[in-house]
Amino acid sequence: MKRFSIRLFALGLALGALGAAAVLATSAYARTSSVRSQNRPEQSGQPVIDWNQVLLSVVNTPGAQPPNIQPTRDFAILHAAIYDAVNAIDRTHEPYLISVRAPRSASEPAAADAAAHTALVGLYPQQQGILDHDYSAELAQVPDGPAKEKGIHLGEQVADELLAIRANDGSNVPAPQFVPGTNPGDYRPTPPNFPAPVFTTWGQVTPFVLDRGDQFRPAPPPPLTSDAYASAITEVQSLGSATSTTRTAEQTEIGRFWSPPIQNFWNQIAQSVALERHSDLPTTARLFAVLSLSFADSAIAFYDAKYAYQLWRPVTAIRLADTDSNPNTVADPNWLPLAGTTPADPSYPGAHSTISAAGADVLASFYGNNESFSVTSPALPGVTRSFTSFSDAAREAGLSRIFAGVHTRLDHLAGLALGQNVAGFVLRHVGRPLVAPETIGFPPGP
Repeated sequence: MKRFSIRLFALGLALGALGAAAVLATSAYARTSSVRSQNRPEQSGQPVIDWNQVLLSVVNTPGAQPPNIQPTRDFAILHAAIYDAVNAIDRTHEPYLISVRAPRSASEPAAADAAAHTALVGLYPQQQGILDHDYSAELAQVPDGPAKEKGIHLGEQVADELLAIRANDGSNVPAPQFVPGTNPGDYRPTPPNFPAPVFTTWGQVTPFVLDRGDQFRPAPPPPLTSDAYASAITEVQSLGSATSTTRTAEQTEIGRFWSPPIQNFWNQIAQSVALERHSDLPTTARLFAVLSLSFADSAIAFYDAKYAYQLWRPVTAIRLADTDSNPNTVADPNWLPLAGTTPADPSYPGAHSTISAAGADVLASFYGNNESFSVTSPALPGVTRSFTSFSDAAREAGLSRIFAGVHTRLDHLAGLALGQNVAGFVLRHVGRPLVAPETIGFPPGP
């Protein structure tokens, strides 16, 4: 087993919803330039890593990420464009969506760079100056000549087509104002800051791979009067309280450690694994495409379920436990979570658990589950968490939300199952090896 350390320096410090972004002062170029190799081999996966770092920087730049757009969508568009462009030259696997006639002589790195730049400029036009700077730095590492020009043309074509396809996917549809319920169990904005929900209709966005957002919708949560519900609420009431006396020091560390946006952790983990394994460009492009498509569809799927069931968050459930008709729950009107605030969406299923399960399964499908690695977090500088498998990290990331006081074990288990289902479906439908290029996906080419 390999051992490596993951430095999650691009993560935001914000708590809560999947799209939370932190205020980072450094420019995108400054945060990505240290990753670049000045003499990268032609088949190195470094271009994919570089552009993933660029997007991590963009989504953590104040004001860059539209507040009503989930960043998982943008990562999926970026990496699907890179993958289809590189794969059109490599021709070893089925394309995700865009099949083009690409000459074998085209430069794969140039195609990756052009696809990434075109996709990101389309998604973040106000960031074009920084993106152009990055693009120039990346292309400078590709030898000039016909191969480079062919690769650039290919990458631009693929990204333009993909952007056009996703232009009307429902992500820009204004969400109606959320009207909270008043019955026991109904979600409503949470104390102490009472944030208004934003992604109320994200479950209706057109999926990237899934047939529909509710394809793997979890079964409803147990009734408020059930023993399972009482057990879950009692657990988080004890372990997730801001003033808990039962939570261990390690559980407190875990609850705080994983608080930044969860997809950023798994993007950084994937970067480090790919670099450690010296994955070539086609493999790295395929890995990040499958990973990002899984995350994007996981977000669509868990928002579908969250707003289908609209289950109240622990802080509401605990404060109003005297209204749930369950004799085994005890109300505490002043209870607050360790996290301080609660994400602005319903509780069931958990986003951290869903995304983490999907990320672990995708990485395990490429590299095997039993990988030893260490993770750091900007939420707790100087603290390192170590794991011997991707699944161990996924479980801890999900449980962290119980210790943070923002989810129950019911949310966690439903999220794990949902993430596994989404990732399994994406893995079965994206990036499959080609047996006969002339009959599957690609038209014949030179």
